[in-house]
Amino acid sequence: MDIDQLLSIDRDHAWHPYAAPGAPVYPVQSAQGCRIRLADGRELIDGMSSWWCAIHGYNHPVLNQAVRDQLAAMAHIMFGGLTHAPAVRLIKHLVDLTPAPLQHVFLCDSGSVAVEVAIKMAIQFRQAQGQPRRHRLLTIRSGYHGDTCGAMAVCDPVTGMHHLFSAILPQQVFAPAPACRFDEPCEPRHIDAFAALIARHQDELAAVILEPICQGAGGMRFYSPDYLRAVRALCDRHDVLLIADEIATGFGRTGTLFACEHAGISPDIMTVGKALTGGYMTLAATLATARVAQGISAGDPGVFMHGPTFMGNPLACAVANASIELLLQSDWQARIRRIERALQAGLAPCRDIPGVVDVRVLGAIGVVELASPVPMRSIQQRFVDLGVWIRPFGRLIYLMPPYVIDAAELDALCTAVVRVVAEGDWVPGE
Repeated sequence: MDIDQLLSIDRDHAWHPYAAPGAPVYPVQSAQGCRIRLADGRELIDGMSSWWCAIHGYNHPVLNQAVRDQLAAMAHIMFGGLTHAPAVRLIKHLVDLTPAPLQHVFLCDSGSVAVEVAIKMAIQFRQAQGQPRRHRLLTIRSGYHGDTCGAMAVCDPVTGMHHLFSAILPQQVFAPAPACRFDEPCEPRHIDAFAALIARHQDELAAVILEPICQGAGGMRFYSPDYLRAVRALCDRHDVLLIADEIATGFGRTGTLFACEHAGISPDIMTVGKALTGGYMTLAATLATARVAQGISAGDPGVFMHGPTFMGNPLACAVANASIELLLQSDWQARIRRIERALQAGLAPCRDIPGVVDVRVLGAIGVVELASPVPMRSIQQRFVDLGVWIRPFGRLIYLMPPYVIDAAELDALCTAVVRVVAEGDWVPGE
């Protein structure tokens, strides 16, 4: 199939995420390290880690070998009533690496499914406790947790998709987004609204769900660890479970292995995904404490009611184990610090450009927030013309590069962002 045929079929039949059928796309021929090679021969430096998951870059020999080795044994086997070494090894990794109280691991197909599982765990736990009225969730605005119905219901009600699906979404409770930045203390005024809501609704709340420290696709905001500690204390005071959505933040992205570590807290339920397999295959997990797992098992019907067909897929588990081991064997903390310093220096000039509201960096995440939404199609083309793959959304231009990126590649990404933001006229008259 030549490029013209590929694009013709894609235009007529493919439906890409957050796009209308026929939206323009860039055919990819291969990827290696931090470089994406397009079918027309152009090469792009990847600033997105393929939506934040390809932390080791592309075509890594260790991860490739893990897939080949597992494929020779079995590609898939059902996880109902059966088990296998790749899944058990992965479960052991996750139990060892996450906060100590998280002892039970439910393997999932994707991040959105992991959030659905977490919500169902919290609700089923309350039912097992004889508290069926406690089925709502409290969360904070500017959050994002996925695109399935349960996950959508706890995404930001303004910037998310509530208005399209309000007739079917559960009505949850929303506190203001944290106003204390990462490097600021959390004062009483920052947590008062949250505290009032959890007290007012405690008899109907199953859990609080939030992204610890870093809110991802809902706004790319970084908030104070003190705020997260205060939320944990309020959940304990009112006997409300705490769900930490670490799908975007897990496996080192913010500078600690998991973002909860910035605050030194442990949730009752945690979701992980994205970087779990190093970007090779879709896989996620929902972890829970013994209290949650045993509480669900003690109630009717005595089992957790969820069972994905591809749960515990051996290929995905095998490459997840290889990815975790590869991360832990590297000096990943030094890599993240190096990326953080480069992003801070490289994006700093944007602060002096008219129309820029904020520039913020945490770990391997760099964000330029603009006063107005960017014209997606033309700004994407501009970045491609500059040899980089950066995919903004809304008012945000951000970088989440692979951890293996080198200094020259990082500089090229930052230079492209500064240049495009400074131009500010991606399509004349648009």
